[in-house]
Amino acid sequence: MATTDQEPGLYAAREPIFPKRVKGRFRSLKWFIMAVTLGIYYLTPWIRWDRGPNLPDQAVLVDMANRRFYFFWIEIWPHEFYFVAGLLVMAGLGLFLFTSALGRVWCGYTCPQTVWTDLFILVERWVEGDRNARLRLHRQKKWDVTKARLRLTKWTLWLLISIATGGAWVFYFTDAPTLLVDLFTLNAHPIAYTTIFVLTMTTFIFGGFAREQICIYACPWPRIQAAMMDEDTITVAYREWRGEPRGKGKRRRAIAEKAIAESHVAGPKEGGKAPFIPMPDMPSGVGGEIDEPEKMGDCIDCNACVNVCPMGIDIRDGQQLACITCALCIDACDEIMDKIGKPRGLIDYMALTDEQAERAGGKARNIWKHVFRPRTILYTTLWSLVGVGLLFALFIRSDIEMTVAPVRNPTFVTLADGSIRNTYDVRLRNKHGEERPFRMTVTGHPALRILLEGSPYETVYVPADEAKLQRVYVIAPKGSDPAEDERTEFRFWVEDISNGERAYKDTIFNGRAN
Repeated sequence: MATTDQEPGLYAAREPIFPKRVKGRFRSLKWFIMAVTLGIYYLTPWIRWDRGPNLPDQAVLVDMANRRFYFFWIEIWPHEFYFVAGLLVMAGLGLFLFTSALGRVWCGYTCPQTVWTDLFILVERWVEGDRNARLRLHRQKKWDVTKARLRLTKWTLWLLISIATGGAWVFYFTDAPTLLVDLFTLNAHPIAYTTIFVLTMTTFIFGGFAREQICIYACPWPRIQAAMMDEDTITVAYREWRGEPRGKGKRRRAIAEKAIAESHVAGPKEGGKAPFIPMPDMPSGVGGEIDEPEKMGDCIDCNACVNVCPMGIDIRDGQQLACITCALCIDACDEIMDKIGKPRGLIDYMALTDEQAERAGGKARNIWKHVFRPRTILYTTLWSLVGVGLLFALFIRSDIEMTVAPVRNPTFVTLADGSIRNTYDVRLRNKHGEERPFRMTVTGHPALRILLEGSPYETVYVPADEAKLQRVYVIAPKGSDPAEDERTEFRFWVEDISNGERAYKDTIFNGRAN
């Protein structure tokens, strides 16, 4: 049987969200955090730091060519990648900690997607106007000069911000002033242009057009964060027991008029009279005591919380995957409560246990009792232990390091005079900012002596902030008989002649010189 009904599609078309401007303490906090985070991101590559000759003077630099990571006075070598791994572990534990205590506070305030989306919305509002004006422009199907001018201006500003974002990123990987000149003179490496292009387009699309779609569909964290939260986690919630039943002004006026009519016609009901409570936009001159046929909640169903939400959700429907706990709905609701003479906090930061207590007529727990509980204390302890471990490793590391690799083919060589020679590749790392002379010696058996390939001396000069591979021969004279089992343990020593700092490595000498 044929039907003209069209089957619904698998995917619904996206409805663009145009958040309304709002003022309040959380919106001010978000502006402050945006200014700080964007300032750090854009300005950090231009901070200079004097490390001496032959070393980069950029405070924060990921030097891929020379395999170094510089962070102000800290220099991380490739073999010290455990520092970077430790920082990543601390970042993960910190994310778990804040989510367990305050919900998706990272998403709402400091996530790059949130920060750049806020910035793009600010530009959009500045160019096209607030929510109603942007809605009218969006619903205007016909393109005229005004719409074209506004859209072109907005997209141009978005594109400039996106280019600055991609450009700032590449400055972290090479000297920023030099790269800036190379970029404008078209002398930069193609990888730099490619990286800027990719980051420009992703920023332009994610911040300008995808917005909440990235948070809902692309980001895995909304699905993971549920495991980090429990009934004591503080998050944005609606006090349903206080706001319901909700109603607009006409409904409230109708209820009031009905109550007045019933009180005059039927008289007071059995059980006494209910006190009269003036309601918003109630006709003036109403007074006395009436029976309330239905007690209205504080929510006047103004949708202010929905209109300011960058995710386009209604927090009154309960916790949702899309909610990033940015708290803008709190500012919007508090503003309305002030206007109608109701107490603030209809929408507020609270925990599930607070809801249960308030429904029963009690009071919410102190915020610190929610923050400091076994789960958050465990995360804080683990986070602190990793941090202390990294600091300890950072402060005890030496400025000179040595690795020793015995050459196994052959294991040892018997020389013409009967002595035994072992060969070792010794890599010396000089972490100082200038060339240093290193003296090499061995201990463990008095007969062992060393010979450096290419030098008659026991001293090696290692350039500043570099590693040098030196082949070293260790010789046991004939008749010294280092060990009966043909394996003698000994120790390589290297000493910085400039300051006396030393490092060592234990290894094995093979063969018998009898």
